[in-house]
Amino acid sequence: MSNPRDRLEREQVYQPAEDSQLLATTVSDEIGPTDRVLEVGTGSGYVAGQIVGKTGATVVATDINPHACRSAAAHPIEVVRTDLADAIKSQFDVVVCNPPYLPTDPDDELDDWMEYALSGGPDGRALVDPLLEELPRLLTDDGRAYLLVSTLTGIDAITERATAFDLQIETIAEEPVPFETLTVLKITLKH
Repeated sequence: MSNPRDRLEREQVYQPAEDSQLLATTVSDEIGPTDRVLEVGTGSGYVAGQIVGKTGATVVATDINPHACRSAAAHPIEVVRTDLADAIKSQFDVVVCNPPYLPTDPDDELDDWMEYALSGGPDGRALVDPLLEELPRLLTDDGRAYLLVSTLTGIDAITERATAFDLQIETIAEEPVPFETLTVLKITLKH
């Protein structure tokens, strides 16, 4: 029988779904064993755990949710509790993120940890835009980032925003699901 505290903890953490699986599968084919990887917003730690298991790469993961940090610590990764990557001072070969991307009316938002994991703000880009701004600081010169977004998030708007930070974007995977298409974007620094 499961411990009620464990069940409550699990209910406060985003659990792997189609988006997590698409991101983990896609990036694992793009990462080598010598890559240093940062997963921003790790949630349960599923994607980071898959990366370590399939590639042998070193992974550092962040999340603002203390429940998520405890959950992710069950994987062979370093976990840092921080908002996005605020506490991260080094650069990485790879940055991976499955941000909250669902457009959410501010009047419908709840004040709980699952809301942080799901709500992308009114346009679905409340965390995507700040992450794009941080990528030049976080990536090595030849680094790359992988961002999972939805067609509901406005991929053209993401691409436009990325160019403001000298980033280039290409779509490397897509998966249709009900009401949207999940998309993995590969982002690199313009040279």
